Amino acid sequence: MPDLFPYPPRPGQAGIVRLVRETVRNGGDAVIESGTGTGKTAVSLAGALEGVAGTGRKVIYLTRTKSQQRQVAVEAKAIGARAPVILVAIQGRSPATCPLMTDDPSLADGTAEELSKLCSELKKGTGPAGQCPYFEALGSVESEQTLAYLKGEHPEPEEFFVYCKERGICPYETVKRLLPYADAVAATYAFFFEPNVLRHFLGWLNIQLKDAVVIVDEAHNLPDYLREVNTCRYSARTLELVAAEAGRLGNPEIAQGLTVTDFVQVIQDIIGAAQDKFLHGDDGFLPPDYLNEELMDRLGLSTTGITAAVKGLAECGESVAAAAEAKRRLPRSHIGALARFLTAWNACDENTHVFLIIGGRNPALESFCLDPWEVAQPLRECRASVHLSGTLAPLEDYARELGLDQADCEIFPSPFPPDHLQVVYAEDVSTKFAELNGDPAAFERLRAETVAVCQAVRRNTAVFFPSYALMERFIDAGVPDELGRPVYYERAGMPQEDLMEQVAEFRMAAGGVLFAVSGGRVSEGLDFPGQDLEFAVLVGIPYARPSAKQDALIRYGQNRFGSGWEHAVKVPAVRKMRQAVGRLIRSETDRGMAVILDRRAATLEGLPAKPVSDPVAAVRSFFGAASRPPGP
Repeated sequence: MPDLFPYPPRPGQAGIVRLVRETVRNGGDAVIESGTGTGKTAVSLAGALEGVAGTGRKVIYLTRTKSQQRQVAVEAKAIGARAPVILVAIQGRSPATCPLMTDDPSLADGTAEELSKLCSELKKGTGPAGQCPYFEALGSVESEQTLAYLKGEHPEPEEFFVYCKERGICPYETVKRLLPYADAVAATYAFFFEPNVLRHFLGWLNIQLKDAVVIVDEAHNLPDYLREVNTCRYSARTLELVAAEAGRLGNPEIAQGLTVTDFVQVIQDIIGAAQDKFLHGDDGFLPPDYLNEELMDRLGLSTTGITAAVKGLAECGESVAAAAEAKRRLPRSHIGALARFLTAWNACDENTHVFLIIGGRNPALESFCLDPWEVAQPLRECRASVHLSGTLAPLEDYARELGLDQADCEIFPSPFPPDHLQVVYAEDVSTKFAELNGDPAAFERLRAETVAVCQAVRRNTAVFFPSYALMERFIDAGVPDELGRPVYYERAGMPQEDLMEQVAEFRMAAGGVLFAVSGGRVSEGLDFPGQDLEFAVLVGIPYARPSAKQDALIRYGQNRFGSGWEHAVKVPAVRKMRQAVGRLIRSETDRGMAVILDRRAATLEGLPAKPVSDPVAAVRSFFGAASRPPGP
């Protein structure tokens, strides 16, 4: 196969292609920090495809979100102009992949598991739920025509969905039939790191795990994602849904003399008692056997009796789900979900998990996974893996945490002119918790300096806060009104479509201001080329709030790496800040400046920021004659 990189190479790109190609050919792992402008998607995809040429192996390009698959499709299309390449993008069952869900909004909030069960029933077409017309219309002729379309057009996932729906065929099932023909597959993390999903995925691909070559995009997110996959949590509000479902069923028994609502009441009491006894601040540690011991004591049952009760919950839940499925509804049961939580909780190992009571308005039990090593096992069994991010250092710690002991770790700097980006920090302010909450004058200095710096230049400006709480405090203090410019917001829990609307309006506003959070969706996954974003203000350092969970991560980091606070607190904060700063420079012609309003930036390695005594003057100097206070 010829050189597949489809663009005139920038400095460093040939080296990344070569490293990826040789890693794939030899079998192994590469951990790569690749600066802005190195074209991570294009270089890794080209190198991996060159490495698998003629072997029958397949490239699996893993993205954190569905939206990031678009860029993989774009690069595959460019590569396809040089050599025949088939890329298939697969997404979980959702309105983006299922026309039936588009036609029936009542299905739109289904989980992947619920939708999979319903789809299986509809594909059989023999039960009371009936048939799925989109599945029934999918035959061999349609599959051949779609494969030809895929080879010729290299569509993005959204375009592929439209193509299939217009022809009355199921996009999800079509993708499954095309996977064996693919050279490369774009998929979200879940397809590779959730065991049941991976087993089916490899079957659709018609390969074994040892024949898979994996590229992990935005790899700095992977350890936390793997922790989340192996964490189980159950809240008090969800218990209320269980009780309501039980009421509709006439409160069935799950063991002799024990009803669902009896069981729910006991767990509610246990959560309340755990709050009273163990909660300190946001959360608190629970003894590993606390839940089971409390259940046995309060219900007067043995371990065997508790197991039988959980089995009764599961059977009741299966009956509820089957009845819903027969009516072409989501096969959802809150009773069944409680059974699954209790089973997962009991399967958690106290050597890899910490057991917590979570406080707040919706208290919860949580078994939090500290060590992602076990969940990362597929990476150690596949042919090769390549991990890329612009903010991955320290690389060796990342590799060791996932068990990639022989990984080749390399850093490739950005090829863009270094003087196009300037990062400075103010020496007279801080967002240190004790200062902001103990000294009103400290908050006033920070507020006043934020306003002054933003008003120093009328360019599209993003203000990144370390938390939503501090952002709201600034809003309550009237900062948006003081700026005298249109202000847009990334808020906690904001629906994606609402956020994208705010971002679109910000891009179009000359001199607009976007309030966002370091580590949020704006700082992690959005591009702002050219004048869309030229100036960033980082209001403080996004250190994680002290908590029992954070203490456990620090102990884990100390035991594993000998540097607990640095691994669990400092490095993640620096990564978030580097991601935020990275929004500024997306091409050779972009110029941008970031001001960090926190003197503690002086202690952060990996963040090349220079101290300034007058941030306003520094901003105006960088932007030159174009700098000016905002007009009326």
